[in-house]
Amino acid sequence: MSKDNDTSNTTVTNGAGASTASPKTVTFALAQSHFLVGDITANVEQMRALALQAREQGADVIIFPELALLGYPPQDLLLRPSLSGRIKSALSTLSEINDIVMIVGYPHVDHHGTFNSAAILHNGHQKGFYHKQYLPNYGVFDERRYFDKGRNQVLFDYKGITIGLLICEDLWEKNLIAELKQQGADLIISLNASPFELEKQDARKTMLAKRSRDHKLPIIYVNAVGGQDDLVFDGGSMAVQADGSVAHEASRFMNQLMLVNLDVNTFKFNAQAKAPLTLSRESEMYQALVVGLRDYVNYSGFTGVIVGLSGGIDSALTLCIAVDALGADKVYAVMMPYEYTSKISLEDAQAQARRLNVSYTVCPIFDAVEGIRHTLAPLFNKSPADTTEENIQARARGVILMALSNKFGHLVITTGNKSELAVGYSTLYGDMAGGFDVLKDVYKSQVYDLANYRNRLEDTPVIPERVITRPPSAELRPDQTDQDSLPNYDILDGILTLYVDEDLGYKDIVDKGFDAEMVAKVISMVDNSEYKRRQAPIGTKISKKAFGRERRYPLVNKWSIKG
Repeated sequence: MSKDNDTSNTTVTNGAGASTASPKTVTFALAQSHFLVGDITANVEQMRALALQAREQGADVIIFPELALLGYPPQDLLLRPSLSGRIKSALSTLSEINDIVMIVGYPHVDHHGTFNSAAILHNGHQKGFYHKQYLPNYGVFDERRYFDKGRNQVLFDYKGITIGLLICEDLWEKNLIAELKQQGADLIISLNASPFELEKQDARKTMLAKRSRDHKLPIIYVNAVGGQDDLVFDGGSMAVQADGSVAHEASRFMNQLMLVNLDVNTFKFNAQAKAPLTLSRESEMYQALVVGLRDYVNYSGFTGVIVGLSGGIDSALTLCIAVDALGADKVYAVMMPYEYTSKISLEDAQAQARRLNVSYTVCPIFDAVEGIRHTLAPLFNKSPADTTEENIQARARGVILMALSNKFGHLVITTGNKSELAVGYSTLYGDMAGGFDVLKDVYKSQVYDLANYRNRLEDTPVIPERVITRPPSAELRPDQTDQDSLPNYDILDGILTLYVDEDLGYKDIVDKGFDAEMVAKVISMVDNSEYKRRQAPIGTKISKKAFGRERRYPLVNKWSIKG
């Protein structure tokens, strides 16, 4: 099974060693589950429980996601010297499970290198393995840093079916499935850890339909689910017929053990009794944000979260997501008014906190701000007031929130959105102080969409209507609005989407119809704010290109924005 450049084939037999007689159907269990990075022991126990459950329900084969044994993405855990021994022990434990074939994603380490692999386990033995051949090295993926390239096609025979194995990116490359078809594959099984981004499920379905139709092969696609740092895996595992139609689709963002029957004579899957609900754009965005925050907080061991509730739309939406992710009893809202905080903001913050039944505290910052100003007065006595004094307010709030976190063990979640983070409309060690930014990859215009979406889910709105309709303001000076410093958010977000998400340059954006001076200003603001973003907390990725691991720009450079 391990010889490079060979097409390997193995036969999985029953416990007596004889080939199993061909039945009418073979039942596959798609184990769409969350496997925590680094927790090999717990992952093994979860796999064991799912395998036993699947066997009890009549499954012949259970399939786990890519690298499920270690969790995805494991990053530099793959470089730990004890990894190989831990993985071998875990596979040995799983091999003890009898009477069901297990296809397990794991990191394979031997004298040839480290590989992103799938093991075939059955009745006490590892019958074979497959090494991933296409290693993605773009966006959030960095697999060439850790893995060696596999070079062997793998087929295995089970109950009259010849099954070909692929892992995630392999399926997006058309030549590998063609080679498996040529070698006699009747069915393709693909293990995946495919992170969420908007409209990604539609792209997966399009790809799977093309692969299955082009090669007249049914495909089983198993995806991971759950949050890991700034990534969310949204599930949506599928069984696709040879004509490209979807026979079964698992729910999105949920653990699910989905059983699929394949007729071994026609190589067709049985029809799904009830397909999952189709999620709207706002719904899948919202679910991704909820899952991302939920799993980050819970698996990091925090007892709850603290939200600085300002009476504005960003903190209002963040509070809703926090309650939906963790429950009201784990969410603590703190309103920190100053002399520029409007009565409306105080009223709306209190109303929302009551509506969501969260702990709500008012902690005025006047004394803290004046204390800092008094300390700085001898140093600032010859300098006119400017944004420095405004930022003292934001930083006083940051100090209070972090002190509460320090004292009570709750995670501070920040409320800045992608539009603000892009152009630097935020204060280091102020409103950026915290451990997780829920809206980090959500543009301001999308914040309004999500706020309206969340309000539509209940008869009584959870976000007061005037929070959505009144002009946004940081309330750091009298009568301030965001548009004093920024263009209209629809225009700003249009430029940012083209520059950040689509990687278009100055001229191309201007050619799209945007004002040249405005484009130059926005691009300059984005480029000059890189140092701030490097110090920002992580937040859930939902777009094609989020700030963080997939957008890496030098802090110091002389690149011309019009070049």
